[in-house]
Amino acid sequence: MKKYSHAQLRSFTEQVFVKLGMPANQAEIASSVLTEADLRGIDSHGVARLSGYVRLRDANRANFAPSLKILHETPSTASLDADLGLGLFTAQEAMKLAMEKARNVGTGWVAVQNSNHFGIAAAHAMMALEEDMIGFAMTNASPLVAPSGSKERMLGTNPICVAIPAGKEKPFVLDMATSAAANGKLEIAQRLGKSLPDNWVQTREGGSSNDAFELKNGGSLLPLGGHKGYGLAAMVDILSAVLPGANYGPWVPPFVAFLNPLENLPGKGIGHFVGAMRVDAFRPKEEFLAHMDNWIQRFKASERLNPEEPVLIPGEPELAAKQERLATGIGLNAEVENDLLALAARFELSL
Repeated sequence: MKKYSHAQLRSFTEQVFVKLGMPANQAEIASSVLTEADLRGIDSHGVARLSGYVRLRDANRANFAPSLKILHETPSTASLDADLGLGLFTAQEAMKLAMEKARNVGTGWVAVQNSNHFGIAAAHAMMALEEDMIGFAMTNASPLVAPSGSKERMLGTNPICVAIPAGKEKPFVLDMATSAAANGKLEIAQRLGKSLPDNWVQTREGGSSNDAFELKNGGSLLPLGGHKGYGLAAMVDILSAVLPGANYGPWVPPFVAFLNPLENLPGKGIGHFVGAMRVDAFRPKEEFLAHMDNWIQRFKASERLNPEEPVLIPGEPELAAKQERLATGIGLNAEVENDLLALAARFELSL
């Protein structure tokens, strides 16, 4: 597996976006968000998705030069029309607005309509950490998940991220899909020719399956923990889409460009929901950070099942992956590398 530096992949991604008409400042942000996934070990949401974004642009289903517009606003909230821009950029702008409101009144919440896939939720929620705020980010997505007791695809993998600062310790960063597994995990299993664990997917008729290609056969992903994951996914769908006026449930436009959105859509594009809270809106910041350190240290010191395996805090594995990949490079699967080489040839760029 050939390795590339983060700088190489980010620069290449930025150049591809610019070639397709994205303003340079937006391309810089979008490429940084996309390749952050590769750094954090979430290979399914990094440069492996680049050709998918390009195909959305080719199909006129994504605007690479959007003009964002505030539709409704209060001191602590806003609804934003993303002008069909890439969520990689538009969710960053939404979080900037949420943080601005949090600076002014303690908390800020922004709901987004008319957007597209926004990459990893952590890239947006973690923006708040730069100012010792607590960050939230969630999005709805293409319907691939069946509700508990159903065999029909009604919800996306609908991720949730919460990023919480600490003092001397590294921040707490929970970034999770509300399905048993993200669709990208299936894509990775397909490339590696591996079977899936139990309870990740079901067949078209609702039977159990371990086939990584089951979705292509009409099957569906299962929610995380049954009805609990279903409830979380539904909450994300409502906050991200019903609230700002985006499409929800089975009407969310598919990420793949070869499938057309359904007719008579109830909203506009894909929706996001982001938020930021100032810690000192609740208690003195230094007190909170010290107690977060204490919380982290105590949990890491909890009694282990296996003495050789440490108890980890959410965000630790991704941070370790980032440190390693910054030092040694990011390995690309041959299929992903070929996709990038095809883009390089199309736009006369060097990978």
